[in-house]
Amino acid sequence: KVINQLDLALKTKNTQIKILFNAKNDLLLADELHLTNVFYNILDNAIKYSTTDLKLEIETKNTQDGIVIRCTDNGIGINVAQQKRIFEKFYRVSTGNLHNVKGFGLGLSYSKNVVLAHKGSINLLSEPKKGSSFVVFLPNNP
Repeated sequence: KVINQLDLALKTKNTQIKILFNAKNDLLLADELHLTNVFYNILDNAIKYSTTDLKLEIETKNTQDGIVIRCTDNGIGINVAQQKRIFEKFYRVSTGNLHNVKGFGLGLSYSKNVVLAHKGSINLLSEPKKGSSFVVFLPNNP
């Protein structure tokens, strides 16, 4: 659903998407609207903070306690100091003196609150110039 919503933006970045839906048990009792917004925010940031030839990988897998959804990109990445603040309300990663990325710094804060409300977790693994990977865990029975 989110990929379809972002179709035009993905095409402008000449995006290659690899989808690995490996989770066999993928049914959750959850708020569809808010969780859709979580993944919209993650993928929208991947688009905003990338150059052309964006590569996305979306993978799901089951754990004993729930489902893990990993969204990985080959974007500009985020340094360790900024990673510590990425989920803070109004925090925006500095892009130097460039002002080509629009936003208010609310998307990832909102996303974290939604995931926490579902008794899950959201984490970031990132390295500058190598991309980012957002890992969302949602429990079977929140």
